[in-house]
Amino acid sequence: MAEPTLLFHLSDIHFGLESNVALDWVRDEIARHRPDAVLITGDLTMRARHREFAAAREWITTLDVPVTVEVGNHDMPYFNVIERFFNPYKRFEGMEAVVERALDLPGIAVVPLKTAVRAQPRFNWSKGWVTNSALKKALAQIDALPKGKQALVTVHHPLVEVGTQGTALTKHGQKALTELAKRDVLAVLSGHVHDAFDLVHETVNGPVRMVGAGTLSKRVRSTPQSFNELRIDSAGLRVEVRNMENIENDAMRILDVPEDATPPRRPGEPIAPAGRVPRTDPPVH
Repeated sequence: MAEPTLLFHLSDIHFGLESNVALDWVRDEIARHRPDAVLITGDLTMRARHREFAAAREWITTLDVPVTVEVGNHDMPYFNVIERFFNPYKRFEGMEAVVERALDLPGIAVVPLKTAVRAQPRFNWSKGWVTNSALKKALAQIDALPKGKQALVTVHHPLVEVGTQGTALTKHGQKALTELAKRDVLAVLSGHVHDAFDLVHETVNGPVRMVGAGTLSKRVRSTPQSFNELRIDSAGLRVEVRNMENIENDAMRILDVPEDATPPRRPGEPIAPAGRVPRTDPPVH
């Protein structure tokens, strides 16, 4: 029987406000377990400063395994508007080969779908936006896969809200999920909200599994620094949330999905603690 494909799913490292203890731990785990690839779903940096990208580049190049990196909203130039509009990926110099990199791995293909844009017609540019061209490109890559080859789609922003304290509010995210549901997609991997989750989202074309990784920065929310260990074999996809504080896997996951992306809340009403709504684990596809 073939060995399962092992992937490490990292996100929101935020160099500039990174946790060096967490990064040393993850690097040691990568060296020990030698995953088939490391998938980083965005926000490598805190403010897209040159020194932050330099630190990210130095860390990534020591991993000695295939890496793909999604661009997060924090990775767009903050203080140089001209560069943001005309050359937004300039600061990834030395890492160009791993940015939005598609990977062909044993039993699975990794297909990037860009959700961070240089500008959008709403005040908060930190939120996700799936453009028609980005979706078309990702779908074409999936459709070109050999028959029987499943895809893992990597994004930065969750395509719909996932019940975390952080929000995504991704424009055209539901449309993207509806299109992905027509295809042989094993899961959509994301970051952005700094808490891990694993859930199934229903669309008119069927369900799509969504898996989010936590953060490796000091900007923690409901849970400590963590990453996801993914194992893929004939039984499907198994996700284990790995964290330095050895908290049980289920307690690390946010599993409640609001019916509406912006559910109404009475003035003064506290937000329910994330990750405390019971729900069964998603089925294995």
